[in-house]
Amino acid sequence: MAMFVRRAASTRNAIAFLRIFSSSSSYSSLVVGRDFFSHKATLRNAPDLDLDLRLPSSFLRDSRRGFAKGKKPKDDCGLVDVSPDIGPSVKATATCQMEAAIDALSRDLTKLRTGRAAPGMLDHIVVETGGGLKMPLNHLALVSVLDPKTLSINPYHHDTVKELEKAIVSSPLGLNPKLDGQRLIASIPPLTKEHVQAMCKIVTKSSEVVKQSIRRARQKALDTIKKSASGLPKDEVKRLEKDVEELTKKFVKSADDMCKSKANEITTQT
Repeated sequence: MAMFVRRAASTRNAIAFLRIFSSSSSYSSLVVGRDFFSHKATLRNAPDLDLDLRLPSSFLRDSRRGFAKGKKPKDDCGLVDVSPDIGPSVKATATCQMEAAIDALSRDLTKLRTGRAAPGMLDHIVVETGGGLKMPLNHLALVSVLDPKTLSINPYHHDTVKELEKAIVSSPLGLNPKLDGQRLIASIPPLTKEHVQAMCKIVTKSSEVVKQSIRRARQKALDTIKKSASGLPKDEVKRLEKDVEELTKKFVKSADDMCKSKANEITTQT
């Protein structure tokens, strides 16, 4: 708008100058070289020189048309407002959240004791050292499998053997490790029928928990798409929603497969 005002004012003043110069011979010398600056005082006192800075009504009317509500300026160089592509970020966020849920399920299933020895079955045990510091068992010892029914716990520092033994005995795994030189040996006892049933219930509950986490990630992704739907083509919105649904089915199936495998491992070790 300021550009239009300056343009209109300069045009109006130029017309006023030309009218004065053409009608008065006494001011004709003002248009020649440096004489223009030498007659500044005379120019200021010229009674016929009227520098009218008022804008013509037609100019204001035409200018308002370009700024009417709902209209865009015509001098936008043909640029088109393109909505950002939210698809990659939405799917990446949903994938990250669903993968985190699967990782948590994997850790929970590893904690469950079956009739077969596995090095990861002690990872969740927390050991309280002599100084009162609590640390995960796998930070203090190397756990390995001697045979399908026996675990070997090799401490990184021999002075932590007693603390490791106490932590393993206190865990809900039902293990009773024995000292063998500078390491601990833990035999995996056979599972009772009651233990198998309890473990299967835990697997089922873990399956439902992880599915709820996956569905929450799905809903967050759909909500994000819905908020941006006004700036996206309908086909694009439907495509993103379909991608999220397929992603959800993929991770739900992965959770089901993991839980079925764990339940089968428990029931076949009796």
